[in-house]
Amino acid sequence: MSIRVAIAGASGRMGRMLIEATLADSALTLAVALDRADSPERGRDCGDFLGRRTGVAIGADLDRLTDADVLIDFTRPEGTAAHLDACRRHGVKMVIGTTGFDDPGKAAIRSAAESIAIVFSPNMSVGVNATFKLLEVAAAILASGYDIEIIEAHHRHKVDAPSGTALKMGEVIAAAQGKALKDLAVYAREGVTGERKAGAIGFAAVRGGDIVGDHTVLFAGTGERIEITHRASSRMPYALGSMRAARFIAGQAHGLFDMHDVLGLR
Repeated sequence: MSIRVAIAGASGRMGRMLIEATLADSALTLAVALDRADSPERGRDCGDFLGRRTGVAIGADLDRLTDADVLIDFTRPEGTAAHLDACRRHGVKMVIGTTGFDDPGKAAIRSAAESIAIVFSPNMSVGVNATFKLLEVAAAILASGYDIEIIEAHHRHKVDAPSGTALKMGEVIAAAQGKALKDLAVYAREGVTGERKAGAIGFAAVRGGDIVGDHTVLFAGTGERIEITHRASSRMPYALGSMRAARFIAGQAHGLFDMHDVLGLR
């Protein structure tokens, strides 16, 4: 039986990529396309940008979620919060790729997962999640004698920094060394900062142009450097990973999962 999928932010860059990927996946059926009430695309067929008719019009009515099994959401925290409430109300599962949540936002997701199944990950790319696993191994081996810096670059439209992926990288590294990121993270340097504090994890964010997403973790030791890098040249890897997450979550009754669960990396 095909899994009925709803896409949030259907007229945005990521929303369109998700629509294209859903239409190409034989295990999934595009059932609902959502966007803001003020979207100029509202009322149009969500496949118009591909030159095809899907029979699914872009709309803002969240009660349409009753026609879906899973909602895939890459919008913004405030939008995702509204979608979360609607999904909980209608018993619809979620794949959340939105980043930039504060602690209450994350707590709301954990609470909703008590009644619906949710995949929540800062990055849905299979390659990025493989990178997380590589970082876990590297961080354990290079736990002393190496300074760690995380450098990320994204397009000019990204509104949060550091990226959710960069923060997750920091969390993975800190956990592999038996520590918490909040105790190690350095997010800004300016002026006379003094020498680098041992054990710190530094972050640098670049914003410009149409960069989809570049992440590099630098382990700088004495006489050598190890760099682990992932570069995305399009948003399609995020969309394809989301399809895998949708197929995975369809088989779960409730609970909070991430891409490590989806990919069997536990």
